[in-house]
Amino acid sequence: MYKEFKIKPPFFEIGPKAYLYGEGVLALAKEADKVSRKYDVQIIFDPQYTDIPLLAKETENLLIFAQHMDSLPIGRGYGSVLPEAVKAAGAVGVILNHAEKRISLAELNKTIKRADEVGLATMVCADTIEEAAAIANLTPNIIVAEEPELIGTGKTSDADYVKKAIEVVCSINPDIHVLQGAGISSGKDVYKVIKAGAVATGSSSGIYKAASPAAMVEEMIHAMRKAWDELQK
Repeated sequence: MYKEFKIKPPFFEIGPKAYLYGEGVLALAKEADKVSRKYDVQIIFDPQYTDIPLLAKETENLLIFAQHMDSLPIGRGYGSVLPEAVKAAGAVGVILNHAEKRISLAELNKTIKRADEVGLATMVCADTIEEAAAIANLTPNIIVAEEPELIGTGKTSDADYVKKAIEVVCSINPDIHVLQGAGISSGKDVYKVIKAGAVATGSSSGIYKAASPAAMVEEMIHAMRKAWDELQK
């Protein structure tokens, strides 16, 4: 676990995947930057590799993560994503083992260690409670507990899944944050998952397929702040 990385619940992740790039993703990132400051909610934003320097330079509040990286050292590795290069580009973290970019547990272990070595936080995806438990033993900073069959469907995990994922991970390492993802398509979904006990959530297609992606970001972050504040009373 990269100890220098600090993030305050509640927090949100916006994953552009390959929906946006260049000026388009910059415009949305700037809107997310404003919303992050307005509601005091930290936002992890993971653009295409080529857009990391642009977003790192042009935003103040966003935590820029890479969508993936490899565990190789400096040297040979044509076409690979070098940890040192990700760091130098301006990212503060990396997402690993997404449903669309799976890697083995052994490779995860090596990549998390490389991230720690170069000073990058790690957010690792798990599609089952059992996988989340196995990944927790590798000590990433954040585990994304998401049922892959719900990704992009607009259907979210039920409260029991949310609570069980948090309990299992925290029983292994209470310093790991658990982000509950998959199927988040509206502010109502965000409100529901935070009220169920999650400290974080996120969205990709729910934002990019909205009539106004910027308005959807504000709707979701507002709902997160509202749900979180209600729980603190």
